[in-house]
Amino acid sequence: MQRLLTALRRRGGTDPTSLWNSRSGNIALITAMLMIPLCFALGMAFDFTLAQSRTDQIDGMADVAALGGVTPTMMAQNNATAVNTARTLFLSQVNTISGVTYNSNNVNITANDASSGTSVSRVLTINFQAASQNVFAKLLGMDTFPIHGSSQAKSSTAPNIDFYLLLDTSPSMEIAATSSGITTMQADTPQQESGCAFGCHESAPSDLGTFPNNITCPAAGKYADGTSFSAGSKFPTTGRDNYDLSRCVGVTLRIDLLNQAAQNLMTEAATTATTDHATYRMAMYESDTNQVNTANDLTLYQLQALTSDLTAAKNQAATVAPLEMYQNNHLKSGDSNQDEDTYLDTDLTTINSTYLPTPGAGTNNNGDTPQEVLFIVTDALNDENVSGSRKYLPMDQNGTRCTAIKNRGIRIAVLYTTYEPMTGENWYDSHIAPLQNGTDQMQTAAQNCASPGLFYQVSTNGDVSAALIALFKEAVATARLTQ
Repeated sequence: MQRLLTALRRRGGTDPTSLWNSRSGNIALITAMLMIPLCFALGMAFDFTLAQSRTDQIDGMADVAALGGVTPTMMAQNNATAVNTARTLFLSQVNTISGVTYNSNNVNITANDASSGTSVSRVLTINFQAASQNVFAKLLGMDTFPIHGSSQAKSSTAPNIDFYLLLDTSPSMEIAATSSGITTMQADTPQQESGCAFGCHESAPSDLGTFPNNITCPAAGKYADGTSFSAGSKFPTTGRDNYDLSRCVGVTLRIDLLNQAAQNLMTEAATTATTDHATYRMAMYESDTNQVNTANDLTLYQLQALTSDLTAAKNQAATVAPLEMYQNNHLKSGDSNQDEDTYLDTDLTTINSTYLPTPGAGTNNNGDTPQEVLFIVTDALNDENVSGSRKYLPMDQNGTRCTAIKNRGIRIAVLYTTYEPMTGENWYDSHIAPLQNGTDQMQTAAQNCASPGLFYQVSTNGDVSAALIALFKEAVATARLTQ
């Protein structure tokens, strides 16, 4: 070696040992030595960036799939259906990304539905694990980079609700609905305690012959039994009772408003159910009825069983009618029941024990049932026999019956039709007298029966239909939160 170096020097060549001392030689050598790890580092960076890009894509797909499980349409389905829909949507999108491998078992999707009593909320969560195939890192034995991510979506919607309508069809609901109607009825019935504002429905009224035979029907129409009458015809030449008199002279009674209001409510409920993507079912009950085999029945009557067919329910609502008695002070011929024909307290007990099942949360999950709202439209006046004497007590005066219903998780909505003092109604003023010491006993009882925020009051000349729909909207609104 020494001879070789000496020979190189003699010939004028470069001293090989100087290469180690040359700065430019060091840079070239170091660069050459670092080329391989630099190439691997750049390759790893490429693979990492590619994996991150794929993760971002899958994250976006998870977001879309999670939202797909809480759409209004999916909120109308149970959470198992929402999970399957989100899974199908997510996997179909992930399959479009090349260079990604995954095991479907590593895609975890859950949906949790919960009811706060005022809304149904769903939280759908997607967690995924997958692998991004590498290009350069394979040279180091790293075929893939693990990737993972998650997404969560939440939505709230209206719960499914069953509505049970308890409609007061007792004789007290036959009062004229407007001040002018009260005046007309009283003017046309001077023989009845100097005028009667009620369109009393009787099959054999004892005072029919005492009517002045000069009451003209201004327009054609039909009486309660279906008999048609023409404009200009006379009452009582045609017609038989105060109820028919109200048909003749065109006076609207509260029972008429109740009939129309119940029909309008079915239309409103159908529209709202579509908007809210919820299921609303209706059932209707009459406090008194002539629609059963035994006429003049004072027990609670189921006019419409619970149904989601709101068109059918509307048709049934059109048949809402007042109780037809035999005559004054007689529910049936010869019974002399003193017109003790309103047992609202008994109705509350019956509807609670017989017709109101245990309510659910209102979700669409298997095993769950709808929430429940009991609607009561009434003047809140009992007219009953208590211990052998006639009593005019406010509905559920001690509050035990309504409380028992509410304690089961069933909300109560009450539309109170005010029973106001009337000029000339001596019997009413002396026997009922709802205003005692400035307090309306019936109003107080009705309001105490209602759940918070679900009490409405309609006075004479008021719009029962508008009030009932407003009360329905309030019942639905308190069962929904904004998404």
